[in-house]
Amino acid sequence: MIERKQIYIDGAWVPSTRSEVLTVVNPATEQVIATVPRGTAEDVDRAVQAAVRAFPEWSRSSTLTRVTLFRRLARLTEARFEEIAQTLVSELGYPITALRKTQVLGAVEELDIIAESLDQIEWMHQVGSTQVQREPSGVVGAITAWNAPLRSVISKAGAAIAAGCTVVLKPSEVAPLTAFVFAELCAEAGLPPGVFNLVCGTGPEVGEPIAAHPLVDMVSITGSVRSGRRVMEVAAGSIKRVHLELGGKSPNIILGDADFTRAVEGGIEDALRNTGQVCGGLTRMLVPRDRLGEAEQLAVRKAQSYVLGDPLDERTTLGPVSTAAARDRVRGYISQAQEEGVRMLTGGAEAPEGLAQGWYVQPTIFSGDNHSRIAREEIFGPVVVLIPFDDEEDAVHIANDSAYGLAAGVWSADPDRARAVASRLRVGRVRINGAPLDKRGTHGGFKLSGVGREWGRFGIEEFMEYKSVLG
Repeated sequence: MIERKQIYIDGAWVPSTRSEVLTVVNPATEQVIATVPRGTAEDVDRAVQAAVRAFPEWSRSSTLTRVTLFRRLARLTEARFEEIAQTLVSELGYPITALRKTQVLGAVEELDIIAESLDQIEWMHQVGSTQVQREPSGVVGAITAWNAPLRSVISKAGAAIAAGCTVVLKPSEVAPLTAFVFAELCAEAGLPPGVFNLVCGTGPEVGEPIAAHPLVDMVSITGSVRSGRRVMEVAAGSIKRVHLELGGKSPNIILGDADFTRAVEGGIEDALRNTGQVCGGLTRMLVPRDRLGEAEQLAVRKAQSYVLGDPLDERTTLGPVSTAAARDRVRGYISQAQEEGVRMLTGGAEAPEGLAQGWYVQPTIFSGDNHSRIAREEIFGPVVVLIPFDDEEDAVHIANDSAYGLAAGVWSADPDRARAVASRLRVGRVRINGAPLDKRGTHGGFKLSGVGREWGRFGIEEFMEYKSVLG
């Protein structure tokens, strides 16, 4: 078992002010695999003070210094590739074949993209007699998610450091282990003391003190809408900037002229990434009413092709959800939908056959409308609802009829038609015909999906302020 006994403050591993620990549980085996310190507000204050001391020098570091650092971090991450993969599987339950590509290679790619993007930023711009400068926001509190633990740290803490900020990180207590690896990588890469600090713990005991601390200039969180609201509320006490990456209930519009088999199967694959535990998953599949039956058959066939089991087995394509509470919540949504009369095509709330141990949920497909709870609320599990539309106008209306606005998909044989539909969607990202994600673009959304953007140049610029110098 892994025992992380210290937190990372001012370039050193130091004890927490509290002796209690938090346990990390493998969602596939239900066994405790690690303990980490249960941090305190006092730990947060120590970390913030270190970040404040480090800020003046780091904020004046050259672009070349930061580019070199992130290139080095990328190579160091590659060198620990398999160790990171094994750690992520054990704390997350994501099947290892897909995880190696999306979570570990994805992390390396994000580090390289940060380095690449630094040279694209216009740090100074002359407008008339005014010199407009971009400067780092200051000390950033970063509160990251469990569903992509290392990549979430890089998207927030990495981008903020690249901008010239210093950081106090609270990783998710559900999957904190790779955040400790990132701290080790920062030290090995030569990041100056105090630029990156790590305090693990719970939201009320560590997250809220970060958001409330008067010397934290900006706070960034990936989490639920409830968590985002709380951070915004606490941060308002000292008028902090907030960056919120929250949830989604993303539509996938399949127009009648699309390659229907590819579109439906690709849509299910997108929605069931990481067992459906992705905020941008396309969990509402919108199809022409006259082809609903065809879409149902294709969706069922694809869902039933998934192999559930040990996430370390390279044949496994669907792992468990993150916690026992998450399993019960997702199964509760499935049961309630059935009670409400939503038509279930495959799956169900029962434990998958042969998997009594582990927090597994069957991949479940419903056919209904946009008014049921499963079509309105983020489930964060392997559940998809098919929704018929009458025409293109109706499809756009249904897609936008949501409290969220994170992502969407549009499928059509005519890319221009697909882009025209995409332009009418109130979401932060639209993928045309299953186009792969490009982390040089942006990640973030409208409405309850949050405030601000991550990834690439835009994600770095999120952690900057403008200053005008005249004369």
